[in-house]
Amino acid sequence: MTRASNLSLATIAATLIMSPALAAEPYGTWMRPSNGAEVSFFNCGGKLCGKVIGKGTSSAKIGTMIVSGAAKTGANQWKGSLLNPDDGKTYSGVISLVGADGLNLKGCALGVFCQGETWRRIK
Repeated sequence: MTRASNLSLATIAATLIMSPALAAEPYGTWMRPSNGAEVSFFNCGGKLCGKVIGKGTSSAKIGTMIVSGAAKTGANQWKGSLLNPDDGKTYSGVISLVGADGLNLKGCALGVFCQGETWRRIK
């Protein structure tokens, strides 16, 4: 092979390896590790939404929207209101994609008291 061919192959290989990281999105089904609840995150008008599709040991009802229109605020980050179906309260939240298979949801009360959990992608 020529030097140009080797360079082209290396460029293509690097692009293929890096593409999943660059194309990572929060869309799909995620599981909350503390209670086994399953939530489908999807694009809703250019924003991020999430609906309960499996309740695990949570008191959530199937079909409950826990995220309604979180806006993208940076690379792998969305901000909006997060409903905790276990206590029925809505919190100011930040959702961050952590690698390809982790989604951290952090809710804050009064902008000071924050708690979060990293969910695991299952689909």
